[in-house]
Amino acid sequence: MTTTPLSPTSTDPTLSLAGRRAVVTGSTSGIGAATVRLLAARGAHVVVAGRDAGRGEAVVADVRRAGGSAVFVPGDLTGPPDELRAVAAAWAEALGGPVDLLVHNAALCPPVDTFSLTDADLEATLAVNVRAPHVLTAALAPPMIEAGGGAIVVIGSWMATVGHAIVGLYSATKAAEEQLARSWAAELGPRGVRVNTVSPGATRTPVNAAADDVIATMTAGTPAGRPGTPDEVAATVAWVVSDQAAYVHGATIAVDGGITATRG
Repeated sequence: MTTTPLSPTSTDPTLSLAGRRAVVTGSTSGIGAATVRLLAARGAHVVVAGRDAGRGEAVVADVRRAGGSAVFVPGDLTGPPDELRAVAAAWAEALGGPVDLLVHNAALCPPVDTFSLTDADLEATLAVNVRAPHVLTAALAPPMIEAGGGAIVVIGSWMATVGHAIVGLYSATKAAEEQLARSWAAELGPRGVRVNTVSPGATRTPVNAAADDVIATMTAGTPAGRPGTPDEVAATVAWVVSDQAAYVHGATIAVDGGITATRG
């Protein structure tokens, strides 16, 4: 299903991403696709990264219909480090230069308990949620530094800070990725690359459409009183990579309707 691309909400030049080259992993649907649309609407040239060519090209078509610039580059983030570095090189080639903005959005979330988790799901989740962001950051941050700077955003999760009976592995990987972001902020910030985490709460996406009642119940008692939307998460990502957020380093920004602040 296609959605209407977001338009820039302000003419403030500090929100403009004109001339920036961006990659959003896992961006063929949901939060990733919404982020692509908004970054492109703000002027960035964006790589839609994922495995599903049909969905990826649909996101690209949405962007181009709205007057933006995007290209789909397929890639499997479960691969070994050398393959991940090749994917990173393909992104830069498709963009015509070094990546300025990198959004680590791709993630796997096996919805099973500890005893039901298969070895294959264990390995794939660790690969996509932890190893891939680490390898890709190591590959793409040095060109950012050489080009004068950039911004990296980790898409975290409210589940990184609370116990949950079913998705323990996912929660642990999100906590690990959030800690990587803090470490990268300390390491890369002085060299011109800002790193932050945007942490969504229970958000309605195509992946969890079948669990709509569960998500509604989960968020009913939160300050917002409802689930989040991909566009609301994307708006925060677009802000934190902009010049308006130039003093924001190593932050974890909760876009979760207050669930982590008020959950009993």
